[in-house]
Amino acid sequence: MSRATNAPASRLRRSRRLKLAKGFRGARSKLYRKATEAVDRAMRLSFKHRKARKQDFRRLWTVRISAACRAHGLPYSRLMEKLTKAGIALNRKMLAEIAVRDPEGFVQIVARAKSVV
Repeated sequence: MSRATNAPASRLRRSRRLKLAKGFRGARSKLYRKATEAVDRAMRLSFKHRKARKQDFRRLWTVRISAACRAHGLPYSRLMEKLTKAGIALNRKMLAEIAVRDPEGFVQIVARAKSVV
């Protein structure tokens, strides 16, 4: 009786893992064990970094809005408070876009916010 090794499946499994490690430097893309360790770590970090990206963007939007509203004599926290009281429901992403791309429109939003007591 001949010996069965399940070689095709093993080779497929290894090549699949090496394909995931494509673009990694040195042994991490060539050797199976190193590639497995690198891919496992990359997968773990990709989950964490997807969450961090959202925090980074929110921080960026806050900085942009803050810079734009301070130029009009209103701190960020006061602007957000007054926008809520005025019933202007714009999220930070849209406010940041308006501040960067349409400064005149942002001036109108700040004026509406300032008019609220």
